[in-house]
Amino acid sequence: MSVASQLPARPRILVINLRRLGDVLLATPLMRTLRRGIPGAKLDVLVFDGSEGILRGNPDIDSVLTMPERPTTGESLKAIAQVWRRYDLVVSTQTGDRPTFYSLLAGRIRVGLVPREGGGAWWKRMALHHALVEASDKHRVDNLLTLTDALDLPRHNGIVCPQNFSANEIAPREPYAVLHAHPMFRYKQWTEAGWRALAQALKERGLGVVATGGPDAKERAYLDHLWANDAEVTRVDGRLDWGQLATLLAGASVYVGPDTSVTHLAAGAGCATVALYGPTDPRLWGPWPSGGLDDPWVAAGSIQRRGNVWLVQNSLPCTPCQKEGCERHIESYSRCLDELSARQVLTAVDQALAWSRERSGQWRVAQKTGMQGDMPLHPVKP
Repeated sequence: MSVASQLPARPRILVINLRRLGDVLLATPLMRTLRRGIPGAKLDVLVFDGSEGILRGNPDIDSVLTMPERPTTGESLKAIAQVWRRYDLVVSTQTGDRPTFYSLLAGRIRVGLVPREGGGAWWKRMALHHALVEASDKHRVDNLLTLTDALDLPRHNGIVCPQNFSANEIAPREPYAVLHAHPMFRYKQWTEAGWRALAQALKERGLGVVATGGPDAKERAYLDHLWANDAEVTRVDGRLDWGQLATLLAGASVYVGPDTSVTHLAAGAGCATVALYGPTDPRLWGPWPSGGLDDPWVAAGSIQRRGNVWLVQNSLPCTPCQKEGCERHIESYSRCLDELSARQVLTAVDQALAWSRERSGQWRVAQKTGMQGDMPLHPVKP
């Protein structure tokens, strides 16, 4: 008997994802699969404080519950009270102790990922009715969708982007590129000289340049320094919510960024996305194209292309190491990124721009003929 057949007519479902923003976004195909595969369901999501914005306006979600990443005892009890025995089905997207424990408290039927061994694997298998071992060689989205395979639900592979207001008042009127130069951690960062050379090359190609970033003071200071002498770069760092950012990205001719949540959002939004990867293994964490990833990323290559995404690496013998840079801490340098040339990045950008122009031409033809069914939600500007 399938799990879905054991649920009531209007089941309450909880998805637990207590990780960072990018991972929450990568879980949206799982959420869509649950919502569309189980008619009449009410779907809630439990995330860390600060991650809820990436789900704003998501039509598959009824409520977003939040809790602090490092809760006090009182905050933990409050989080438990939010979910205590409220759900017919709980889906845990992580192998950790906390999400499995909350699953046990919240749901009548529990499905989740568990480690292959160690990490309390034995009790987690006992706590879950359907425990799936997390595969170490699969992309994160594929790992999550195996949970819905266990429920016999047809997969929906697309990222669901946050929705909000139009960014037209921020975006240039002319065709534009979006650059996101600052990742959360130093070891994922490209060089300042590279970003400046890229911005200049994009302007020479007739594109406006929009620089994005978050409100964090350290990030703003880095961008102040990076773009201090370039008045032609339009800065919107700290000014956009996630829905506005998704709208801005969807209208861009090309986006360039490092391994960060904004790069995942750009890929999901359907624009031509150039992702600069260093230590991170793209087989596990590469950007997920808007139509899904039919052909997996390989571990290393100069320029790889999947759908609307170009992934650029400086392939040293150690790439990808899956470590926190060459010094093994988050503020470390990464030689593979420090030695990545602007010329190589620009080669990928030119390929992405050619695709973008072709895609835009197809959109205009589709508009004239009234055959837009196979086109993305947002047209890509030339």
